[in-house]
Amino acid sequence: MKKNLACALVATLLGTLSAVPALAQEAQGNWLVRARAVRLDPANKSDAIGALAVPEDAITINKKTIPEFDITYFFTPNIAAELVLTVPQKQRVTIEQSALGGPVDIGTFKHLPPTLTLQYHFLPEGTFRPYVGAGFNYTRISSTNLNVPTVGRLDLDHNSFGLAVGAGFDIKIAKNVFLNFDVKKVQIRTDVSLNGTKLSTVKVDPLLVGVGIGYRF
Repeated sequence: MKKNLACALVATLLGTLSAVPALAQEAQGNWLVRARAVRLDPANKSDAIGALAVPEDAITINKKTIPEFDITYFFTPNIAAELVLTVPQKQRVTIEQSALGGPVDIGTFKHLPPTLTLQYHFLPEGTFRPYVGAGFNYTRISSTNLNVPTVGRLDLDHNSFGLAVGAGFDIKIAKNVFLNFDVKKVQIRTDVSLNGTKLSTVKVDPLLVGVGIGYRF
């Protein structure tokens, strides 16, 4: 009888101890939301346009700092999915060298680039929590207003699909509150056309470096 009672107590104790990590993870919550300031640094690669005497990599967009909001859901303590969102961003387009003399400011466009990645978090219970991730980007291009003097209006493809890779870390600074640093490389590409004829392909492919604050619940 005593032996059976002792076994029952040991089994109960072991079950309680094994549940502690799961309870700790549940207490942290599966959702993490962040707000970041992100520096967008485009690669600015483009094909040459012989008819306009525009060399390779002469079509550029400006660097800028943009606001970003992201939502992360943890499927397990280590594995999570992150959705990165922002508002449509206005960019200026410049031709650095051409028969027009360059640099020539030819106008603006807007882009909305939501990105979804699958992440692996190495130290999900630590104060310092590094992670890596990979996934996909979709960019919607709109409000194109590009005009080359003496040539005419240029058009851009409205949709871009590409890969995204990144890494970063969260630092716990208070209960449920984290400081975040994040770096991503994203493929964003579009064709430039004049009167329906393709002139060049522009690879924006920005490097995105962000810092922000997060809350887990």
